[in-house]
Amino acid sequence: MPLTLLAVPCLADNYAYLLHDPTSGRTGVVDVPETTPIVDAMTANGWALSDIFITHHHHDHIGGVTELRDATGATVWGAAADAHRLPPLDHALAEGDTIEFGRETARVIDVPGHTIGHIAFHFPDSALAFTADSLMALGCGRLFEGTPAQMWDSLCKLAALPDATRICSGHDYLSGNAAFAQSVDADTPALAERIARLDQMRRDNAPMAIATLAEELATNPFLRAADPALKAALGMAGASDVETFAELRARKDSF
Repeated sequence: MPLTLLAVPCLADNYAYLLHDPTSGRTGVVDVPETTPIVDAMTANGWALSDIFITHHHHDHIGGVTELRDATGATVWGAAADAHRLPPLDHALAEGDTIEFGRETARVIDVPGHTIGHIAFHFPDSALAFTADSLMALGCGRLFEGTPAQMWDSLCKLAALPDATRICSGHDYLSGNAAFAQSVDADTPALAERIARLDQMRRDNAPMAIATLAEELATNPFLRAADPALKAALGMAGASDVETFAELRARKDSF
């Protein structure tokens, strides 16, 4: 039985994600921007928190971890490389480590770029990947600490997951990301179709930071840096994939 997923809006544009295993009763949360919306969601569903999964050290992803851990006694998981700037960890993780969560085994993926110690969590049986500020809906995170080569390598790792994987990212930046994608990739029919659905998604109160990997591969320009057609549209025919990605990131930063 797949995990139950609940996206919880937090702060101005963040998402936390609650994961519930109906067989074991175990409940985890990926990132804790603040506590109240997460506690309210757990209470409404009758869930008790067992695990906190941290993707990276930025305050808008860990601001409520200590309070929530103290209130629930939850086990905290995060990157060993970031342990010095995270709340105290019960389990320090690295690339390829696994986590037994109820009946499912999650895999840890090292995805530096936005930050050096950023990790993602892949739950293959439930077709879920929690990518926070690495791969985002129609975009990717700013390179605050890493290099374009590091981020491109991270995106390539995530792009290799099964197409049906639901990518759960850390923010609702979809409107701005869509406008940028259209500015560099307006001739892609799948992108136009996705943008046309955005208003309806907002009317339906759908989580704006979740999409399948197949949809991201078809519409996210940062995943398409190897595409000769996109390179040509950018005036970069013959450029390397990393050079093309770096140009996309630079254009987005000034968009």
